[in-house]
Amino acid sequence: MKRIMLAALLTTAASCAMAQEQSRPNVVIMLGDNVGYGDIGCYGAGEIRGMPTPRIDELASQSLRLTQYLVEPACTPSRAALMTGRYSVRSGLNGVIIAGTPNTLQASEVTLAEQFKSQGYATGMAGKWHLGASEQSWPTRQGFDEYHVGVMESSDGTLYRESMQRAGMPEQIIVATEPYVWESEADGTLKKARPYTPEYRHEVEGDIAEASVEFIERASKTTQPFFLYVGWTHTHYPTLPAQEFAGKSRIGAYGDAVMELDFRTGQVLDAIKAAGIEDNTIVIWVSDNAAAPTAGPFDSRYGFNGPFRGELGDALEGSVRTVGMIKWPGHIAPRVSNEMVSVHDFMPTLSSIIGAQLPTDRPIDGVDQSAFFTGSQEKSNRESLITFVGDEIAGVRWRSYRLYPKQFVMAGGNPSMTGLAGNRMEMNGFPAIYNIEADPREEVNVVGTAAWVIGPYLRVIGDYQKSLVQYPNPKGFSLTEFGR
Repeated sequence: MKRIMLAALLTTAASCAMAQEQSRPNVVIMLGDNVGYGDIGCYGAGEIRGMPTPRIDELASQSLRLTQYLVEPACTPSRAALMTGRYSVRSGLNGVIIAGTPNTLQASEVTLAEQFKSQGYATGMAGKWHLGASEQSWPTRQGFDEYHVGVMESSDGTLYRESMQRAGMPEQIIVATEPYVWESEADGTLKKARPYTPEYRHEVEGDIAEASVEFIERASKTTQPFFLYVGWTHTHYPTLPAQEFAGKSRIGAYGDAVMELDFRTGQVLDAIKAAGIEDNTIVIWVSDNAAAPTAGPFDSRYGFNGPFRGELGDALEGSVRTVGMIKWPGHIAPRVSNEMVSVHDFMPTLSSIIGAQLPTDRPIDGVDQSAFFTGSQEKSNRESLITFVGDEIAGVRWRSYRLYPKQFVMAGGNPSMTGLAGNRMEMNGFPAIYNIEADPREEVNVVGTAAWVIGPYLRVIGDYQKSLVQYPNPKGFSLTEFGR
């Protein structure tokens, strides 16, 4: 009788443990690369721009679609913010990582993947990382069990060989500089899988999708919940889509790449559905920053940031406002919201959902949006965001206003070129103020009639500066200022 009772208790305990595992949602984050606000159909693109995105639009119709989703101005800073929930300047990752430079994600940072690991999740990643290539920064040393089709750097590295050959560089130097695609071994060690060349640039998105699908199929067969981070490489230049997508759009290579990105997204969504886990899986689809219509090769310049001025690399609204949607069947009602949410918010929000405790020994700039996402709270918990260029406060968003300590001016006479090639000039003692809702192009400085906004603006900056007293930022790496 005792043996029967013990067996029954063990069976009950196992069943409870299995139910608890299954009740915790799987989470899949898909991150587009330089996808602009005006590049996706449900944000105003689609057929009107000759590049329909039916799978992402379908996902948006099932999601909370954010029309005021804010990020940091470039690839590395936004990815650092996503992984840590902190302004990138706090981790010294406030600039785009270029191969050979010393800035890298430190072992002391607590990442989103580590939060999931702390709650017993299986964790996997495929695609672009761009948070440093030193071992302490590897995804597999930052909470991920495995890493596939690893693009550790930016895709523009695929262009280096040709430009170095034109410059007459020796072959051994060219080989040492070439980017690679990486794969993890069982112990988390990363090994070079193949050179990341322009030829493979055509194939990499399909391989990222294939690796993501394989992870979902494998992970869904266990009772252990999983976290998957998919770092797409489209639409970063050079935009070289797979051959089967050549000519799919009506606007050339950029549109073809957008349509491939949509198709690859659909492959991941189909895998989730085929595995029978759709109802218990949170799917997040976001972009890391805005499009770069003035950067890279000419056929990469068809990205569009909607009604907003600015692009990749500057602090204008068009640089930091982009695509964002969250699906969780039965928990997050499909709807469109203009409430403010930032990339920093996913760390505390997802930690709250899975029951992970945030670190208390450092500032966390993200806010918990779980009540807003699930509809138990009408408003977002965010009403402001600081934007940095380098380690300098370049802009502050407060409610519908955007304020700049320095005025952004057009570069080279091109009205859209305010990104990496943009300029800023000193103001005469007052910030520039724009009402984004009334003036999305930021063309009318309302400091004369809305100077009262300076009070909240100073409070936002003051709160940030107070945090630096106990938690000073590390020295950021600069490519232009070497004496600091």
